[in-house]
Amino acid sequence: MAKIPALVLAALVAITGFAGDLSAQPPLKDVQRVRDGIIHVGMAYEISEKCSSIRARTWRGITFLQSLKSHAEGLGYTDAQIDAYINDDAEKDRLEAIARGELARLGIVEGDEGTYCAVGRSQIAANTRVGWLLR
Repeated sequence: MAKIPALVLAALVAITGFAGDLSAQPPLKDVQRVRDGIIHVGMAYEISEKCSSIRARTWRGITFLQSLKSHAEGLGYTDAQIDAYINDDAEKDRLEAIARGELARLGIVEGDEGTYCAVGRSQIAANTRVGWLLR
């Protein structure tokens, strides 16, 4: 009989320890693979929208985004945490600004289609994550 309370106590300690580890997770915005992946998808989308000769690989983009979600789930993030991150307008604005800054660093000039096409072709040729999402 005395073993049952000890087992319950051990289980509670284990569960509490596990829950404590989950609460110590960094915000999803600080998970580099997820954050950078979303930025790369945004960059590819922007290029495909502004360069008429380059298209997004839509199915590849969808499966890549799904892999990012699966990665976050594998790290212990819940669907609610993932949805909150995806639906956070301030975070969307922040990631968009990072993506646009990176595009500018690569040589894109807002409103100049030729620069979008040149950067897009360069990314495709280098087989970067952005280029991998384009054709």
